[in-house]
Amino acid sequence: MFYHFAKNLVHFILIILGGRFQVQNKDKIIEAPYVVVSTHTSWIEILYLGFALSPTPVHYMAKQELFKGKLLNWLMTHLNAFPVNRDNPGPSAIKAPIRMLKSGKVVGIFPSGTRKTTNLHLKRGAVTIAHKAKVPMLPAVYDGPKTFGEILKRKKIIIRFGDPVLFNDTELDQKELLEVKSQELIATFEQLQNEINQTKKK
Repeated sequence: MFYHFAKNLVHFILIILGGRFQVQNKDKIIEAPYVVVSTHTSWIEILYLGFALSPTPVHYMAKQELFKGKLLNWLMTHLNAFPVNRDNPGPSAIKAPIRMLKSGKVVGIFPSGTRKTTNLHLKRGAVTIAHKAKVPMLPAVYDGPKTFGEILKRKKIIIRFGDPVLFNDTELDQKELLEVKSQELIATFEQLQNEINQTKKK
């Protein structure tokens, strides 16, 4: 309940401040459960990815430092986020999202782990979680403002979805499969960004 209220309120505020945004390839969004995987360039894209997938709620992995204190813990929990220790990830880093996926939810993961626009290093976490939960990955790329100041300049905002990444290569062993799907995801991110760049030229 709080998630939908907060999402709608923030969405309304951002429309007033930054204008509407464009969702490309919305027809590629699949039925839950799945892992939505996006490159991470700014905290802003987390918000817009949630808007793009509405009305389906997204459960995000977030660093555990954001859960310190009763107020922050309450807020993050009610925004459907769950903590992960990035420095020393334990079994819960995989078990918690797998449990959510198996219950029919959507989990959002930013596999780069840091906000980078170049030299994306794809960690296998997102691929491993999707594989173990037996769900597809939905790749997405955000192109738009990366700071609150850029939002106020009403810079164009685009989220583009790609074809779901499926785990149907049964002839590969697990190690090979995870590597293949990681590379497939990186290639998809690059392709989606190129496609966004082409649409912006028109």
